[in-house]
Amino acid sequence: MNRISKAFENKKALITFITGGDPDIETTEKLILAMEEAGADIIEIGIPFSDPVSEGVIIQEADKRALDSGCTADKLFDMVKKVRTKTDIPLLFMTYANPVYSYGTDLFMAKCKEAGIDGVIVPDAPFEEKDEFEEEANRHGICMISMIAPTSGGRIKQIACEAQGFLYCVSSLGVTGVSNGIKSNIAELIEEVKKTSAIPCAVGFGIFTPDQASDMAAVSDGVIVGSAIVRLIAKFRNECIEPVKQLVKELKNSIV
Repeated sequence: MNRISKAFENKKALITFITGGDPDIETTEKLILAMEEAGADIIEIGIPFSDPVSEGVIIQEADKRALDSGCTADKLFDMVKKVRTKTDIPLLFMTYANPVYSYGTDLFMAKCKEAGIDGVIVPDAPFEEKDEFEEEANRHGICMISMIAPTSGGRIKQIACEAQGFLYCVSSLGVTGVSNGIKSNIAELIEEVKKTSAIPCAVGFGIFTPDQASDMAAVSDGVIVGSAIVRLIAKFRNECIEPVKQLVKELKNSIV
């Protein structure tokens, strides 16, 4: 059993997201350890990109801050390798197809393995083209995390059958960071998945509060919270550790 699978064992998993290098690499490292201490079960690290099409304004601005601070994929690889000496928590990279292609898919996945990354999410890679990434990822022991959305329709069963680690269930249409309520019937989406596969289902997009996290955890195996955390980082910058820890504690307590 890999680290990702263990995170869902006999409990609801809290998956937290931060943009790597926001506001700087040193703070990212501290945040990983602080969020684990506060109760996070899996941590997703965004590799900053100039055109993050799945992200709303909150994470777009975080990507810009990280890029302006000089963050690169290589610096994040080095940071993860360092943090791996202090924690065994599952770590994921969220990135986009273009940066992986530019780096070289095989080299990118090899560096993920070397650093201690457990899985990779590429939200702009269509399901039909995932093999371009998955073959190299699997060769290096990296899980390719699939995403499923209200628009997945007839592909739900196929995506569920081939999913690795956990299935990232997008709660509503649009981009991250929109907190005006969950618009889709996520329970029905997950029920459809469970008819086909026992893969854990974690819900993301639009979860900002402990109450929202509790509601989504009631119908899923875990919740993913990103923009709410990134918003605190934007507000407090290098002094964000304690505010983020407090939010993560509240989120974790809401789903147990």
